[in-house]
Amino acid sequence: MMLRKFLPLFFLPFTYYCQAQEDNFSYLALGDSYTIGTAIGENNSYSSLLADSLENADIFLKVQYEVVAQNGWTTRDLIESINSKNLKTEYDLVSLLIGVNNQYQALSKDEYAEEFEILLRKSIDLANGNPNRVFVVSIPDYGVCPAAMANQLSIASDIDAFNKINKAISRKLGVSYFNITTISRSALNDPNMVASDGLHFSAKMHQLWMQEIFENVRIMSLTQ
Repeated sequence: MMLRKFLPLFFLPFTYYCQAQEDNFSYLALGDSYTIGTAIGENNSYSSLLADSLENADIFLKVQYEVVAQNGWTTRDLIESINSKNLKTEYDLVSLLIGVNNQYQALSKDEYAEEFEILLRKSIDLANGNPNRVFVVSIPDYGVCPAAMANQLSIASDIDAFNKINKAISRKLGVSYFNITTISRSALNDPNMVASDGLHFSAKMHQLWMQEIFENVRIMSLTQ
């Protein structure tokens, strides 16, 4: 059993003290292959690592981690899955990373913009209507992976265009946005950043993504 560490109340901001008393903290991760760690195992995905890190940082006794994601999902697939489930609307934290399969299938960017906004509004609803409990992660650039390198430049351009859309909608709705695309491109010169299938990213890369967003998410989780 984890022993909770207490500091005198007057040393803690009120929001921190209230949150520290919570036994459980719920985190819902929405997305696609990156959210479930395709080719590396779900426990190695950035979102699972984030849940573990929040728990291990002694912030919460237990992080209740849930995932709605599947390899190959587009924005439309994710919308349909969320609509089919009876999800609660009181998650303490919700993340959204979606769009790589829209790009891969050459789907319309206008359609992506429309469906991404639907998803982000749903994410806010699932976080009890609080945009401060929601964050968006940019789409990684798989064009640097060996299986896709023949089209590296066109994929990079397309990924940037899709990310421009999801970033603008995130700003519009007042949601935190984290850019991991630049980090993903470091795989071009480091084979250890690529999973064994030659198309997805390795556990080491997912760890870097988590580290990039952790501190800001930690602060978000304590100041809601």
